[in-house]
Amino acid sequence: MSQNAVFYNTKPDLRDAMWVRSDCRRAPDPIQMPIFRNARFEISIAKTGDLPPPGSPEIAFAGRSNAGKSSAINTLAGHTRLAYVSKTPGRTQLINFFRLNCDAVLVDLPGYGYAKVPEAVRRQWQGLLENYLRQRENLIGLVLIMDSRHPLTPLDRQMIDWFAPTGRPIHVLLTKCDKLSRNEASATLARVRRELAPFGAQISAQLFSSLKKQGMAETEQKVAEWLGLDGAGSLAAGVVAAGAEK
Repeated sequence: MSQNAVFYNTKPDLRDAMWVRSDCRRAPDPIQMPIFRNARFEISIAKTGDLPPPGSPEIAFAGRSNAGKSSAINTLAGHTRLAYVSKTPGRTQLINFFRLNCDAVLVDLPGYGYAKVPEAVRRQWQGLLENYLRQRENLIGLVLIMDSRHPLTPLDRQMIDWFAPTGRPIHVLLTKCDKLSRNEASATLARVRRELAPFGAQISAQLFSSLKKQGMAETEQKVAEWLGLDGAGSLAAGVVAAGAEK
C-alpha cells in the first residue's frame, strides 16, 4: 500500500471495514474528508485542441451512456446539478473540467455507446476520448463507471484497452447496485474483479449507489491514494511537482 494512502478512520476495525465492502445495502458511508465537495466548474471543451494546458493532476470519470456517471459525480460532490443528468442518454458531448478544493481537477468525459447518436458525432466523441485518455500528460487515474447490472460491455473493455497501456490506475464503480439483491451485488463484484485480475493492482473495483449514497468513502479513499493527499487534504509535493513538470 502506498505510504501516501489516507485513512479517514484510524481504528483498525473501522479502517479495514472501508476496504471490504461487498454489501451494497448497508448503511450510507460517512465522509470524513470529502475530496469532491464544493467542486467548481471551470471549462468545457469540444475538441482536443481546446484542452487547457497541462497543470494540476486530473482524475477522469468515464462511462457508457446511462450507466449513472453524472449521478455518481453529483453524489460525490454533494451537488444535484454539478454534472448534467439527462433523461436522454448521450446528451453530454463535451469534456467538462471541475476544480477541487485540493487543487486537483475532476474531468467529466462524454458518455459513450448510445446507439441513437449520429455516426459522425459518435466518431468525434471516440476521437476526443481516445486522444485525451492516451495523451493527456497530467491525467493520473480513470474512474470508470459501469452499470452493475451490465458490467464490462465491449465498449467498457475498449476504454480499458485505451487507458491501461498508460500504466495509470483505473477504479471501476459498479453503479446502481441498489437495484440488485445483496447476493447478486456480491456475485457481480466478485465476477468483475476476477475478470480484471490479469491487470493486477492497476485496476480495482467496488459497488456504488447514488440513490443510497453508498460506496462514497471507498471512492474517496482510492482517489486520495492517487493524489497522495496528506491529512489536511493537500496534494503531496511529488504529485504537484509531477503535474508542473509536464
